[in-house]
Amino acid sequence: MNSSNENGKRLDPVTFEVLRSSFEYVCGRMSTVLQKAAFSPIIYDMVDFSNAIYNEKLELLGQTANCPVHIAAMHFSAQASVKHFGFESLRPGDIFVLNDPYDGGTHLNDMTFTMPVFFDGDILGFAVSRGHWTDVGGGAAGGQAFGTHIAGEGLRLPPLRMYENYRINDDLLRIIVANTRTPQYIKGDLQAHLAALQVAEAELRRIAGRYGIETVRQGMREVLDYTERLTRNAIREIPNGTYHAVDYADTDGITDDPVRVEVTLQVEDDRIVLDFEGSDAPVAGGINSPMANTYSAVYYSLKFFLSPDAPANAGSFRPIEIRLPERSWLNAKWPSPTIGCTTLTSSKITAAIWKALSDAIPDRAVAPTFAECNWFVCSVKDPTSGENFVFSDLPAGGWGGTPRHDGMNVTQDPLGNCANLSAEVAELLFPIRYEAFDLRADSAGAGRNRGGLGSRMVITMLGSSEVSIETSRTRTGTPGVAGGGDSVAQRVSRVTAEGKLDVFGGISPDGVWHNPLRGKRLEAGDRFEVLTTGGGGWGDPMLREPARVLEDFLDGYVTPAKACDNYGVVIDSQSKTIDGEATKRTRAGRKAEGLAAAGR
Repeated sequence: MNSSNENGKRLDPVTFEVLRSSFEYVCGRMSTVLQKAAFSPIIYDMVDFSNAIYNEKLELLGQTANCPVHIAAMHFSAQASVKHFGFESLRPGDIFVLNDPYDGGTHLNDMTFTMPVFFDGDILGFAVSRGHWTDVGGGAAGGQAFGTHIAGEGLRLPPLRMYENYRINDDLLRIIVANTRTPQYIKGDLQAHLAALQVAEAELRRIAGRYGIETVRQGMREVLDYTERLTRNAIREIPNGTYHAVDYADTDGITDDPVRVEVTLQVEDDRIVLDFEGSDAPVAGGINSPMANTYSAVYYSLKFFLSPDAPANAGSFRPIEIRLPERSWLNAKWPSPTIGCTTLTSSKITAAIWKALSDAIPDRAVAPTFAECNWFVCSVKDPTSGENFVFSDLPAGGWGGTPRHDGMNVTQDPLGNCANLSAEVAELLFPIRYEAFDLRADSAGAGRNRGGLGSRMVITMLGSSEVSIETSRTRTGTPGVAGGGDSVAQRVSRVTAEGKLDVFGGISPDGVWHNPLRGKRLEAGDRFEVLTTGGGGWGDPMLREPARVLEDFLDGYVTPAKACDNYGVVIDSQSKTIDGEATKRTRAGRKAEGLAAAGR
């Protein structure tokens, strides 16, 4: 852990910091170029991409704050590409593409491009760029066919040479273009990835030219060791012990049975072992998680608690051991479908880990988030031209409460730093109309510090369409911790032009639960409505100050009925004030009920 050069000397602090910052700067430049040059809205507007650089051993060196579920998995894709072609065969201008879930990938839409960077004939490192492409074929738009075989989700690419000496493989390009519903995006997005990789190449060469390749390599070693030291020190602050938690995906889309993720987290001085024994076996539907995706979810879930300010690189991976059962839905093998692994499954892994940590470090615990991305894809026909369009969006929900603060409202799950598709861009490009995207009152888990609120998104389809969504938390809401309450459940509906409500994901008004992982057809004029949930609450809701509950009411976050039910606070909606005496009586009664239920 103490890297030094041949003379036993470490870099001086100034050089170390300049190189550390330079590694991050390179990735920032990559992302700026990719976003500005891309053709598809899911990349340039929703920021569903990631860029990173790696050392010559393919260890993560620097990254931008894009999608954590990408970043901690991309080295598996890069390693698979280099292993297939052989390290000795690499040449300047080589760029390899891969999206195979069973060979370092995640789901098929995440296309990963790996480029070796040479300096004076030697490999200095690697630049890697991953983007979620709108559509790569399959049985439904965006690959959301929710079938039982990976072939139904689109075109699966093993490691292939996309560019040689910076020249594109035209035969491979024709294959990709022929297997997508959105060919208009392919060439532009490919050029954008190429530009991002070439920026990294130029910047890394510039750094090596200034400091020398050996100094840069030493800086690469030292920055990894630095993060490792900080991470191990952070683990030492967690009490040694064994901690356990369970969470569930609502369904795999084929059966109506919940799917179990179980984790046992063992802290041993300066290392952590996570064992997923007890999690369900592979499932028929498209939520299976390949190894790269599961490892990634573990790494970013723990990063929140293990020196989050340390440089984000492979040094934080070293003290973490992950044990996956050979036959598990969290260790997918061919031909298990995986389309929901990044958005649905990784978020459930995070929720389980955070619940386990709430027992280990209750004073730092964070209640789970809405634990989804709610990624939906819609194919809609223009009523005038008859042309079919494919668009998608990510209606976010709330994060969980913490020991010090309420949860954040309508914020993407930790799996990604993506943005919603702006209504202006969506209405310009697609035959749709955004009717609403606002906060969903009463959606947060109650607590001394409540969860953040979820959202309500409503879109009118101007032409006939087919929509599918990856979502969960539709049976029950987000769990609270430390005595905090659960949030309400999510719901996905079709509202006809006549105003009839047709729930096709979640619990309908008659109390019937509907499996959400199935496509739905909508007619022109129908509205697509997504009600996301909030985060779980932290701490006993009866300990929340009445003044804070009143403030939530005035902000439209909670209704008077829920203020009374969840917090025992009686609000006069006419005067918009608290009825102090009624609140005292209600809270005293709730406390007595709680003591009686606890047998005290």
